Amino acid sequence: MITRRALLLTGGASLAVLGGAGAYVLSKDIEPARAPWDAASRGFGDIRLDAAAYAILAPNPHNRQPWAIELKGEDRLVLTCDLDRLLPETDPPNRQITIGLGAFLELLRQAAAEKGYEARIAPFPEGEPYPLLDERPIAEVVFTRAEVTRDPLFGQALARRTLRDNFSSKPVSPEILAKLRALAFDGAPNWAGTAPGSFAWSVEEEKVEALKTLCREGWVAELSAPAPHAESTKLTRIGASEVNANPDGISLAGPMMEAMQLAGLLSREKMDEKGSLAHQGTLDFYNGLIDSAAAFGWLVSPANTRADQLQAGAEWVRLNLAATRLGLGFHPLSQVLQEFPEMAVLYERCHAMLGISAPARVQGLFRFGYAAFPEPAPRWPLQSRLIAL
Repeated sequence: MITRRALLLTGGASLAVLGGAGAYVLSKDIEPARAPWDAASRGFGDIRLDAAAYAILAPNPHNRQPWAIELKGEDRLVLTCDLDRLLPETDPPNRQITIGLGAFLELLRQAAAEKGYEARIAPFPEGEPYPLLDERPIAEVVFTRAEVTRDPLFGQALARRTLRDNFSSKPVSPEILAKLRALAFDGAPNWAGTAPGSFAWSVEEEKVEALKTLCREGWVAELSAPAPHAESTKLTRIGASEVNANPDGISLAGPMMEAMQLAGLLSREKMDEKGSLAHQGTLDFYNGLIDSAAAFGWLVSPANTRADQLQAGAEWVRLNLAATRLGLGFHPLSQVLQEFPEMAVLYERCHAMLGISAPARVQGLFRFGYAAFPEPAPRWPLQSRLIAL
């Protein structure tokens, strides 16, 4: 039997890992993979790089970090998507990847403003890519020295976390969720060129329990879907050496991870083997995360264009920053929003339960609560995300 102390963690929600006290149980051995979080505050001597150093810390699906950055002239940056970092099984239409790119651009804008620059973002200068992302730019950004208002949320950029741990029994009040919405949305810029989204929540017991049930069903559906589960398994990094070599994907590191790997209890094969400690622990642990939710919130866009998805990414990271400022645990439970075939029925149930109908679209479903904030997740260094001239 797996104990609460032997946790199994999942990264986009298809895997989990045995660990200490949090989602990414990171030991000192993977300090190299966390170095970009320290590098951001030191700067690089070019406003575009200085801003991008914060932008690469943005939340993104399966921690794929799909940004490809090209510097042009003296004042421009072009963002494209690294097409080798898509999630074709988990995210067939590239919606989640686009949301991650929107979070990147919002942090880029905030970091530039902090240094006294306006970052003028032109989304999709060569048109929105459909049905899939392609080589066309996601955005072109021009940096200009200007009198700009600094974003009050930027102070949380290096403290922002996604909390993949059980929340405490402390209730989340409607008042703090109203404050969260005000911090994230009031006065927020609308650089994506589309209508802003909306954020709603529930702390009402019956609604929260119904959403927990839906999320458990969605989690099991994702874990049981062969292709999405295999995709997540392939992207799992087990142990410090793998995490440092590839600081993306789903990172499983720490003393217990290393010990279980050496004992043959934790491997990609074991994660796929029903009845194994790794597979059953994955299921049990993630169900425990869902059950510990004190409140749910959801982010809705008025449509589902690529611009709407970028806007949702900006709002997603702003909600995460605002939650950090309030000391509130923030964790997406978005399995039921994914578009692979095995999730279709639950996708429809989610939208019906939340009263959302087309063309509007739920872009994020989150659980809220209180827990200790973990160490930062691994990141590739900024230099590795630059397109060589």
